[in-house]
Amino acid sequence: MALILLRKQRVSPTLGSQGNNAMPVQATLFSRLLQHLPWGVLDRAPARQRRDKGHRTFDARSHLVALIAGHLLEVHGLRDIEAVLAAHAPALKRRRIEPACRSTLADANRVRPPAAFEALIPALLAQLSPTRARRAKDELRLVDATLIHPGAGAARWAQFQDGKVAAKVHVVFDPKAQVPTFYELTSGNTNDITVAKSKMPIEAGATYVFDLGYYDFGFWAELDDKGCRFVTRLKKNTPVTIVSERSLPAETPLVADQVVQLPNRLARSRKNPFGKEGRMVTVTLDTGKRLKLFTNDLDSPAEVIADLYKTRWQIELFFRWIKQNLKIRRFYGRSANAVRLQIAAAIITYLLLKLLHNAAKTKKTAARFLAGVRHTLFHRIELETLVGRIERRHVCLSPPPSPQFELTF
Repeated sequence: MALILLRKQRVSPTLGSQGNNAMPVQATLFSRLLQHLPWGVLDRAPARQRRDKGHRTFDARSHLVALIAGHLLEVHGLRDIEAVLAAHAPALKRRRIEPACRSTLADANRVRPPAAFEALIPALLAQLSPTRARRAKDELRLVDATLIHPGAGAARWAQFQDGKVAAKVHVVFDPKAQVPTFYELTSGNTNDITVAKSKMPIEAGATYVFDLGYYDFGFWAELDDKGCRFVTRLKKNTPVTIVSERSLPAETPLVADQVVQLPNRLARSRKNPFGKEGRMVTVTLDTGKRLKLFTNDLDSPAEVIADLYKTRWQIELFFRWIKQNLKIRRFYGRSANAVRLQIAAAIITYLLLKLLHNAAKTKKTAARFLAGVRHTLFHRIELETLVGRIERRHVCLSPPPSPQFELTF
């Protein structure tokens, strides 16, 4: 009897209070992911960018989180996003995130300008590259574009050849940090060089690598004037004047290394804006095909020029990764505004995953890490525990405090 009374006296204060022995409330993995978002940038965006008028209960913050959740959870449409956010509404409200119905999401996709979301991208890039403020010398930039298919409902603005419906996403990619530094959405029939000359920012001193889609002597001259090095391809029918030949090392796929002069006059008697000497490096591929590479770099070894052009494949891998893993093949709206919002949200999601992947310090690939995040997104789990499960290793964590006192005999 005495032992029973002692046990009641010891246990009752613990059960009736939430003192120091109460287990701490952990944030969900989704909440930890959102901690990397620079909310201040979004909150300081002008009201005309956030376009909260008429959507007071569904602001830009809630809209962005809904699109991010859609990319992470592989949903099939706005109804799925509505169901997921409604199921986790209590946890989301701690971060001022309000779930919305399908019609509200559709209206926001139609009218909210993407500028407020796009303003977050430079801030996230700064988190990934804290030394980005340094000079861009020796920085490498890959330039390319990829087609997306928003559906037949986008036929009014996403026109392509032969009556097909397609849009084009133009990207500048940093292969060292594995992140996009610029993007633009256009109709599928827009030339790549048009966007590069009108909207693409040029970082003085950087190295740019691109393919035949950017075959424009005026663009090359602009890069050269800003102290940039570029590596691209020459068309087969481009007439060049060989100024000098350079020797090549033995046993190499390189065929020739020549200093050349491009034609002085172009079509319609226009003067060539790139009038200085360049360099042509001819390479033989494993398939036997020969590529004529052109660069304004007259000093680097020919092998370096060939290796720089090989890195262009990394932007193709980025396009494939983001399409397959973040599902940029299914769109929640057909208007240009809705598609641009979804592309912006996909890039933001990609950058958030990069930040979380860096914090996890796991050797697993980003795709494998994303699979683990996707299946535990709304779980209250430590990042170390998730990494341990992904890497199939035992993680030793301190046990939670016992809810009852122990008797000492």
